[in-house]
Amino acid sequence: MSAIAASAQASDRRSPPPGTLEVGIGAFAVLHIGLGLFMAVNPHGFYTAVGPFEAFNQHYIRDVATFYGALGFGLAVALRRPAWRVPVLAITTVQYALHSVNHLADIGKAHPAWLGYFDFFSLAAATVLLAWLLRAAVEAQAGAGQRRAVCRATRALR
Repeated sequence: MSAIAASAQASDRRSPPPGTLEVGIGAFAVLHIGLGLFMAVNPHGFYTAVGPFEAFNQHYIRDVATFYGALGFGLAVALRRPAWRVPVLAITTVQYALHSVNHLADIGKAHPAWLGYFDFFSLAAATVLLAWLLRAAVEAQAGAGQRRAVCRATRALR
């Protein structure tokens, strides 16, 4: 067995089942677009249901809605354009990690208090899931590059 074939087999064993990456990206795209719309259309509803930290500020919630909408758009484009997957997932993963740290810093300031803990742990879990999707996208991109190299080498041998 060639080194390339062995490497491809090892990569296949670690890779998620086919379609998992697309389902994950699609789910996060829908989540981001949905949250962005919720924040933009009903900022006070979002504040009371999801983000009751300190004083209500409609403008800042709508500002955050634009970020969620932009990430959702990028994730949606990444479904159709695989070259976008690694950069968009990397940016989204960093955003979630930073957002998690922010919620950890303010964990006791939510009303009701349990929501601060729920927000932090759900954001941290989403960060881990996004990092896993990012790793899968990097492996898929590397695998595609390996397959292209094998095809080029095979054509060169003809």
